[in-house]
Amino acid sequence: MATKLTKNKRPVQKPITKKSPAAPKGKILSKGLGRRRSAVAKVRLISGKQEIVINNKPASIYWSLPDLQSLYLKPFLITDTLKKYSATAVIKGSGTMGQIGAFVHAAARALAEVDPENYRPLLKKHGLLTRDPRMKETRKVGRGGKARHKKQSPKR
Repeated sequence: MATKLTKNKRPVQKPITKKSPAAPKGKILSKGLGRRRSAVAKVRLISGKQEIVINNKPASIYWSLPDLQSLYLKPFLITDTLKKYSATAVIKGSGTMGQIGAFVHAAARALAEVDPENYRPLLKKHGLLTRDPRMKETRKVGRGGKARHKKQSPKR
């Protein structure tokens, strides 16, 4: 960050703006909303083979581990549309696995909207259109901090 001295001779930092990678350009075919745990993903499906962009970063950088890459490409591989469509997504909340689950759910919904007769049965068969209802259990009062944790007994 660039610094500049003011009248009080304290350095003031100016934020340096970075250019985000260009989002895939093309006709928006459909939109999908997906959820997993506390993550919410909004996906726009675009015609044409370009990169999948998540929160203004290429998906290969956002989820860099090889195991994760096979997970987020699942709806495109099942429907054999990896070379037909690209996607942009905005994902908020949760952790890595929750965000991937939300993205997969949203992408599957968007693909099912594009061609319901062909894609919907395939995605339904693999369980990608079903919202996973499992959530973190809420903590209980007087339990020592965790949901199922019990306090240690003082009688010993």
